[in-house]
Amino acid sequence: MNMSFRANARNPAFPNLARIIPIGLCLLLVSCGGMKPRDFANATPRFHPEKFFSGSTHSWGVIEDRSANPASRFRTETHGRRDRGALLIDQRFYFEDGRTQRRTWRLRRIDAHHYEATANDVVGVATGEAHGNAFRWEYTLRLNANNPLSNVRLKHWMYLLDGGVTMLNRVTVSKLGFIVAEVTEYFRRGARPVPAISLRRGAIAAGVRR
Repeated sequence: MNMSFRANARNPAFPNLARIIPIGLCLLLVSCGGMKPRDFANATPRFHPEKFFSGSTHSWGVIEDRSANPASRFRTETHGRRDRGALLIDQRFYFEDGRTQRRTWRLRRIDAHHYEATANDVVGVATGEAHGNAFRWEYTLRLNANNPLSNVRLKHWMYLLDGGVTMLNRVTVSKLGFIVAEVTEYFRRGARPVPAISLRRGAIAAGVRR
């Protein structure tokens, strides 16, 4: 499946895509070189996950298999609200094949740079570390409640871009130490949902096409 995309500059859904993608790719190359979150300490805008995910956000992305072939596309709608010192995050996934999924997070800031969270399909506690515009987030995901052998490990590298309204999320999914899938996802603050066209074959968002 062809993964050559280009931005439609006339589409307001993501007007800065052409500018953000090169920045994001540079960050991904750096993060793959053994970098740690604190290496981004001087990068701006400052990324505070509890602020970014407060209120409404939406995202769109693609899942690639271990051969870098696109396996699925999806979008999400997320809403976060404060509750007793934590942020409750309700995240709903919509996949191109019609499947839906819901994940509810309880995110808590531990100190100036560290976070912990629990979720309905996460094993134990998720941990995160934020410095500058970067946030590394790790946890074990339960794919099948009746089969612990199906669990996979997810590592997110998130980068706040575009003046703080857009976030690039790069995820590696591993099992027994081997990467089995990768995800590239863009988040955008605001209540405006991602158009349904974003799930068409060959497109990630309404303004991105072959």
